[in-house]
Amino acid sequence: MTRAAFPARFRDAGAAAEAARWVLHAHRVSAWDHGLFHKVAARHWPGGDRVLPRLSKAANHGGLWFAVAAGIAATRHPAARRTALRGIASLAVASATVNTLGKRAVRRARPILDNVPVVRQLHTQPVTTSFPSGHSASAAAFTTGLALENPRWGAAVAPLAAAVAFSRVYTGVHYPSDVLAGAAIGVGAAFAVRGLAPTRSQLPTPARPLSDAPALRGGKGLVLVANASSGQRTAEPADGADDTPAEEPAGLAVVRALLPDAEIVLCDPRSDDVAAAFDEGAARAAETGGALGVLGGDGTINCAAQAAVRHGLPLAVLPGGTRNHFAYDLGIETAEDACRAVVAGDAVAVDLARFTPGPGRSDGHPGYFLNTFSLGSYPELVRMRERWAPRIGAWPAGVLAAMRVLHTAGPVEAGLGGRQRPMWQLFVGNCTYRGLGVAPVRRHDLADGLLDVRVVPGGRWSRSRLLAAALTSVVGRSPVHSTARLRRLRISDIPDGTHLAFDGEVARAPRELLIDKQHEALTVYRPLDHGTYY
Repeated sequence: MTRAAFPARFRDAGAAAEAARWVLHAHRVSAWDHGLFHKVAARHWPGGDRVLPRLSKAANHGGLWFAVAAGIAATRHPAARRTALRGIASLAVASATVNTLGKRAVRRARPILDNVPVVRQLHTQPVTTSFPSGHSASAAAFTTGLALENPRWGAAVAPLAAAVAFSRVYTGVHYPSDVLAGAAIGVGAAFAVRGLAPTRSQLPTPARPLSDAPALRGGKGLVLVANASSGQRTAEPADGADDTPAEEPAGLAVVRALLPDAEIVLCDPRSDDVAAAFDEGAARAAETGGALGVLGGDGTINCAAQAAVRHGLPLAVLPGGTRNHFAYDLGIETAEDACRAVVAGDAVAVDLARFTPGPGRSDGHPGYFLNTFSLGSYPELVRMRERWAPRIGAWPAGVLAAMRVLHTAGPVEAGLGGRQRPMWQLFVGNCTYRGLGVAPVRRHDLADGLLDVRVVPGGRWSRSRLLAAALTSVVGRSPVHSTARLRRLRISDIPDGTHLAFDGEVARAPRELLIDKQHEALTVYRPLDHGTYY
């Protein structure tokens, strides 16, 4: 018998009974909620009157969590910075959800403070509705975000988050159910952020495939060439002053401790021939069947990679520069990571991209890049940044250079894809980059055999449209930005005086260029697990 066949009075009676059950449940929840609130108010909590109101106030507008995130990021470990950023992003999503949806959906009045001791009450009472608790949402979101990226940081911060959530009931500004609902929203926000931006443990293992490399116990057979000035952006020395760095590059102490038998060569590009140092080091390593190592930034690693390929050696990369894109994309974030891979003999094969001058170029020697190649505005930005960085620091110099280039630079007209076209910027990545943007900075596979080509053509209002797209994070869908995945790219009719940039270095561009790949040409040590180390 169908529902429609029942008399209306029976259907109405069933609906009324169901409604009565829901009302009963609601009364029970409300009674529990109010009862627990009053129990917290009536009980004496040793030390609570002095600590919890202050803690609750410190968490206003997320201030406490921003301070904790700054402390985590101050460790200067890439994984720590990534963890702090995920926590803040989760907090932002939770806060937006509570303030735009939660507070407006359930307009619940704040608890009456008659039973809450005056010493516990906040000096300034909140004026928004009670359900859900924004402080609890922020605390739970921040802590869950940390835990998803690094469980140890999440466990360390969890007691503080629980104390903040409890303080909202303790000070009388929320019922327990407000706190629980806020915490649930916060946890959901953290998982939503992870869905949009996966944690490192969710990502595929960087680079492939596995490659054979000798396991160098104690570093025996490893010749490590270290850039003595890597990552150092200090003020220029006065005339006649000794410009030798006062300290050796960070990471060498770790190498000496973990790889005591490795040969370490300090090389200063301001006075030494870096390419010759790598060739000499590679020759000595080849005699013993060892490996070549490099400690430095992307430009130094580029030079080391060429020497390693010429001598048929695996390369050990220790991040020591300002940005370290290649090392981070490999999953090498610290000197410990690289040393661990060298001892275990864990290595992968990666692509080496090259750009070769066209016919008529006297030298005819190709250049190589591990990360990116570009024409247009970016080479000029790099030139300005490198000129200003010794005076004001790398990051301020990069910001000022970008502003200057956006204001003064113009498009470069060259042949691309068989036709002449003005280009505001041409970006070519060694393997496919992920994410939005003209030059995104993350790769999951360093041996896919492809060039990631992104072009911003010149034209009316192209600068303004590009800037607006970048600021709103929709460059990938911008009409002024196009992308392609190619195995080779030919560029012709490049104007005289044009500069190109590759792996942070700048050089004059030839009239014609062919950009292609040497597939899996370079063997690089890297740890094969996803362990995070502090």
